[in-house]
Amino acid sequence: MRHKITLYTATLIIAAAMFTSCTTDPNSPGVEYMPDMYRSPAVEAYVDYGEDPYYVTEEVASEQRRTMSARKPVAGSIAFKGDDKEFGLPYAYPNTPEGYELAGEELKSPLPTTASNIEAGAANFELMCTHCHGLEGKGDGAISRNGHIMGIPDFSIKLKDLPEGKMYHTLMYGKGLMGSHASQISQKGLWQIIQYVQVLQKGGQMPTFDSDGVAIVTENENND
Repeated sequence: MRHKITLYTATLIIAAAMFTSCTTDPNSPGVEYMPDMYRSPAVEAYVDYGEDPYYVTEEVASEQRRTMSARKPVAGSIAFKGDDKEFGLPYAYPNTPEGYELAGEELKSPLPTTASNIEAGAANFELMCTHCHGLEGKGDGAISRNGHIMGIPDFSIKLKDLPEGKMYHTLMYGKGLMGSHASQISQKGLWQIIQYVQVLQKGGQMPTFDSDGVAIVTENENND
């Protein structure tokens, strides 16, 4: 008899424990036997590190959830002070022949043509492009001279009328044997390269600049 009472009591306790352990609170993971297995010891940005209200009360947990986990940068960090063109913003034109043509018709540089932008573009061109296109954009880079890739067009002849939108589209996606450069150079850097390529399209002739270093646009260029 005593054995049956003990068995019934144990069964009731287990059943009660099972029913009370169930919860409908979507914010509670239940009892965490090893919290470190659930919550990384390393602080990760924008992660909710609010503790389980079961242990710290809902008031404390709610306050924790309103606290951003990102912290101030360490001493000596260099703040980014650029503009949107420094970021990899979404590119609206698809990687299709239609997208290429549409970019040529619609896409214009967001940068003013300045001496400093052309100079920066020339530096990036020398680093990223001369191995194929050559220093003067004549398609006579080291890869071409070695016979690995032939027929690279001269900017001042075959590509002298290539619009800036098609240049940017090509730099973003790649074209033919040329691969994409979108992951290697910022969007601003790509447009600066294009400004330098536009100089090469004119045989290396630099535009005329005003006292602020901004290119003076002629009437013929406006009509173009």
